[in-house]
Amino acid sequence: MDLSLTTWIVTLVVLLGVIALDFVIVARHPHEPTLREATLWVVFYVALAVIFGVGLLIASGGRYAGEFFAGWLTEYSLSVDNLFVFIIIMGKFAVPRQYQQKVLLIGVALALVMRGIFIALGAEAISRFDWVFYIFGAFLIYTAWKLATTGDDEEEFKENPVLVAVRRVLPTTDGYRGAALTAKQAGRWMVTPMLIVMVAIGTTDLLFALDSIPAIFGLTQEPYLVFTANAFALMGLRQLYFLIGGLLDRLVYLSYGLAVVLGFIGVKLILEALHHEGVAWAPEIPILVSLGVIVVTLSITAIASLVRSARDARSVTDAAAEGGDEDDDGVGSERDANDDAPERV
Repeated sequence: MDLSLTTWIVTLVVLLGVIALDFVIVARHPHEPTLREATLWVVFYVALAVIFGVGLLIASGGRYAGEFFAGWLTEYSLSVDNLFVFIIIMGKFAVPRQYQQKVLLIGVALALVMRGIFIALGAEAISRFDWVFYIFGAFLIYTAWKLATTGDDEEEFKENPVLVAVRRVLPTTDGYRGAALTAKQAGRWMVTPMLIVMVAIGTTDLLFALDSIPAIFGLTQEPYLVFTANAFALMGLRQLYFLIGGLLDRLVYLSYGLAVVLGFIGVKLILEALHHEGVAWAPEIPILVSLGVIVVTLSITAIASLVRSARDARSVTDAAAEGGDEDDDGVGSERDANDDAPERV
């Protein structure tokens, strides 16, 4: 894409403006959003992404619009999977519900900055070294295999080296001080657990980028599209956390769906690298085919997960009902036996 510096600046200003507005709203009114509020925000961010993609379609054609939508859907789906770990982090640090919005917002903002650096490095590496495609492709295939073999078994959150170093260097208060990041305790200034949680969210999301950044580079090599797709996926993550927090346990096949998507992109990366080297049997997969595979796979995954969850819920209900009937029968039998017993004087 032949983009001017002005285009980059305008895009960054608009994205930062939206994030700043979000931050002001959360900072002024810290609370746990209602289902309606979370839904409206998610619809708003999804609408922004769709409008941006349509704008690309009008300005640059179907190829770049297709690459953006494929990348955005992939990043958004991976972000949903990341929410499992976010929930574990919030529980581990016992973050009060009314302050979880602020933690997520600042953590996501940190992740966006760090991903921007990661994207710049990845784009530079790809432009200089063609063999990077093979590394990205092999890594995605390995990640897909790992997701498929572990299924929906969630590992406990483990503190990464950055978080461990922060906790060792910075003295921490023995509890939260509202939404404050620092507080005075025992005559000296300390950081609160709120800051530690934000670092945990931000650095953990950066680790997730090890999967998501290679995945989107398998769909587009345009740094502008890679960055904007990641930005739109991350911007709606805070509201998505509250909207589908209760639905995450129902997405039992999400890991398998993501495994298929990442495996497909990994193979696509390797085939494209071979195609560029002139290997005759290696096809170049069109972006519309990639977009179709992603949409169909994620749709089947969501439908199958909800059907399975509904069936399991019915089984639990039926089992509880049968257990209740057995208890009632037992009580009735005992009552009958007592009625038949001779009266004691």
